[in-house]
Amino acid sequence: MADLLIELFSEEIPAGMQKKASEDLQSMMVKGLEDAGLKGEIAQAYATPRRLVFALSGLPDATPDVREERRGPRVDAPEKAVEGFLRGAKVARHECEEREEAKGTFLFAVIEKKGRATAEVVAEVLEQTIRNFPWSKSQRWGDGSLRWVRPLQSILCVLGDTVVDLDVDGFKAGNTTRGHRFLAPESFEVTSFEDYRTELEAHKVMLSPMQRIKLIADRARELAAGKGVEWVEDKGLLTEVAGLVEWPVPLMGSFDPAFMTVPEEVLILTMKKDQKYFVTRDKETGKLAPYFITVSNIEPTDGGALVAAGNERVLTARLSDAKFFWEQDLKHNLEDNLSALGDIVFHIELGRVADRVERMKALARYLAQFIPGCDADEAARAAELAKADLVSGMVFEFPEVQGVMGRYYAKAQGESDAVADAIRDHYAPAGPNDDCPKAPVSVAVALAEKFDTLVGFFAIDKRPTGSKDPYALRRAALGIIRLITENDIRLELAGTLVMAAKPLKPYLGLMVADVAEDAREEAILRHVTATIEDHLLPFFADRLKVQQRDLGVRHDLVDAVFAKGDDDLVRVLALVSALSAFLDTEDGSNLLAGYKRAANILRIEEKKDGRAYDQDVDTSVLVDAEEKALADALGKAADDAEAALQVEDFEKAMAALSSLRAPIDAFFDKVTVNADEAALRANRLALLGSIRAAVNTVADFSLIEG
Repeated sequence: MADLLIELFSEEIPAGMQKKASEDLQSMMVKGLEDAGLKGEIAQAYATPRRLVFALSGLPDATPDVREERRGPRVDAPEKAVEGFLRGAKVARHECEEREEAKGTFLFAVIEKKGRATAEVVAEVLEQTIRNFPWSKSQRWGDGSLRWVRPLQSILCVLGDTVVDLDVDGFKAGNTTRGHRFLAPESFEVTSFEDYRTELEAHKVMLSPMQRIKLIADRARELAAGKGVEWVEDKGLLTEVAGLVEWPVPLMGSFDPAFMTVPEEVLILTMKKDQKYFVTRDKETGKLAPYFITVSNIEPTDGGALVAAGNERVLTARLSDAKFFWEQDLKHNLEDNLSALGDIVFHIELGRVADRVERMKALARYLAQFIPGCDADEAARAAELAKADLVSGMVFEFPEVQGVMGRYYAKAQGESDAVADAIRDHYAPAGPNDDCPKAPVSVAVALAEKFDTLVGFFAIDKRPTGSKDPYALRRAALGIIRLITENDIRLELAGTLVMAAKPLKPYLGLMVADVAEDAREEAILRHVTATIEDHLLPFFADRLKVQQRDLGVRHDLVDAVFAKGDDDLVRVLALVSALSAFLDTEDGSNLLAGYKRAANILRIEEKKDGRAYDQDVDTSVLVDAEEKALADALGKAADDAEAALQVEDFEKAMAALSSLRAPIDAFFDKVTVNADEAALRANRLALLGSIRAAVNTVADFSLIEG
């Protein structure tokens, strides 16, 4: 048995790529070796800014010998069939055996493969791994053809105590590597993984990302505690910073408390995004503290004073810019920015941002009537100002704080909390894990923004295709679904989409450019109607299924309810929930089985007869007690279910359906549907049609699986 150690040493690998790269290296090497017949014991993968490392213990000295038998065609088969078999098995005709079997004499090829030395296989698999490594971005340098994320500098590949013979584009594998770029740049030899890890540590390289993360976190807490403040843990930033250093040395710095007048979101963004600093907070007030923690990749000889001072100077310059923008923006009201929105194109086919704001105002006012506690004037005011911060100096410099800055500016000019909060919240929810706005005015403006986006781009045929969704329309639809369902908003989706589409008519001329001018108004109306019915409503149904699937709800039940034409999402999901609970009962599962049986018979007989059996049942033709009982039960159940649906008592609607289980079961047990007498047969098929219609009162059961 032998242990394998591989290191791919390069220029700095982007921090965001390191984790996946180490996982890809491990999976590709393990799979490649196992495909070749080599299975190790413990596999490990690591990444530092300059190296990807893979170690695998317990590899055998060689792959096992393989003996394989393949049965071919009969000996008297056509020549071409025999030739194809011989070619596939890579054997000659005389090397095959002829064996008698019950169905004739067949050719058998016995293929024997001698095992290969493990070092030979490792070299082959590693070369293929390097040449086909799935970097999301890579580069070629010099005269070679090899592509890597950053220029590759060396390959270490040791199997047991032997260097594997491997050369990839001039990079010959060896048993040497280098330590920290500045603290210990000299080369050193390694003989095993444990030796490698120990030597790296001695040369100021901490191999394990988790070890680097823990050291940074522990030291950051100590530094913050020393100043009487609290370190704010940021897991994403922690992982990123650990990917930027091989020998982390956390240091504390400070900045002028005068900068604390700038909104803390801007201060945090400046420190986190631009400088990769961790922030601190006052333990008592929870407010941002004027201290930050940076992570150095060297060990300063002065305890870090010079490094901290340098970082403080850089941060002071950045915060001075932010303070300047903040103070300049406060000299104007948000209304002063509105005219500038007319100079910004939202989309060439959908007008300018100023046009979009007007559409949002009208839509927010319309939506306010469906949102309990929402003031229509406040909703319109918030929509009017929602995009005004886009042309502020702060957002121009820091685009990530759009909306957030709008709230600060709105509060500074005396707008109500509801209006200011809606300006901040109207982009939310931006993703499945984002908080969903709850305040009525915020909900109205957030819905207006997303409806305008969705309807606009669908109307100009910019729908998502495959994995491509450049305008984030799937996210907009999911945001609308969450806003509606999590806030229990009762509105008709189709009607709202029509309202959102009305202001778009002036922009849709290109969509009907081939229509005569006097007929364009009508053509635009047809285009909008078709867009909503054929594309947008099905799109919402698909997004609803995706969202509910993540919550454990069956997609077929959503389809079954949505197919009835109801587009009140709150009611749809309430009915789906009741239907799901019903189908989990014995009555529900048996009713579904009875429905499927009736529907299958109808499908066959209707196709054969070339007609639909959807006429009323003639009670005078009913003969058997079971069919009479079923006819009575169907009428009552359909009426009761319909009445329950009208008052949204979905449990009662399901109870009405459950009353059909016994008469349906009895009918199929005792009654022959395809009777010899034509009139009797037709009436019994009509009875099956009544089963289909009655059950489909609640949902389209034909779409339910099972």
